[in-house]
Amino acid sequence: MLNSTKIIVALDFADAASALSLVDRLDPSLCRLKVGKELFTAAGPDGVRALVARGFEVFLDLKFHDIPTTVAAACRAAAALGVWMLNVHASGGRRMMTAAQEALVHLPQPPLLIAVTVLTSMSAEDMNEVGVAGAPADQVVRLARLARQCKFDGVVCSAQEAAMLRADLGADFRLVTPGIRPAGTAVGDQRRVMTPVEALHAGASDLVIGRPVTASVDPLATIKQIQEEIKSDRRAL
Repeated sequence: MLNSTKIIVALDFADAASALSLVDRLDPSLCRLKVGKELFTAAGPDGVRALVARGFEVFLDLKFHDIPTTVAAACRAAAALGVWMLNVHASGGRRMMTAAQEALVHLPQPPLLIAVTVLTSMSAEDMNEVGVAGAPADQVVRLARLARQCKFDGVVCSAQEAAMLRADLGADFRLVTPGIRPAGTAVGDQRRVMTPVEALHAGASDLVIGRPVTASVDPLATIKQIQEEIKSDRRAL
């Protein structure tokens, strides 16, 4: 079942039981789910299969970054779980990204393949400390262009870079934006954040939202409220 929701709920849980307790209160027609390193390490492939079996489209956010043959094999293994989307680190370079794309392109129903540009927690100072000079936006553009050249479906980026990337890379390139915080909620450890409507105005395709939903007393009601805010703003549709 494919749906048109823009919301991806980040399941940042330490165990499968906690994640499933939350998921069983959600509606797969209103949101997708993101499984990252913490939950995948705890719950493994069976945890992903359990989410897919409940009717959810799953973004497997493991940010593969290794030699090309290893990344290609990991992408094939992820696709076999029935995930909707997966990602690799663009900083792995052209050969690695091409290997990932070629590992999936001939599958009957390949998942979307996107690249991580610059983590939303990183500032210019953080990047300079690891040898990348300049502003985060410069590196984001450089890596996003490389991902498009490698025939990727899109990138993960800060919503603050979405308008720039949308103008540079076109309307058909998917921009998946973490660091989304509904108005009035805490920023947490994300440095570059926007509200859902602001992000969609900027050109985001998908909104990754974690604690505002997962820590909510009524997570489904929170999702519905965000959906209503989006629908009420015609420019965000």
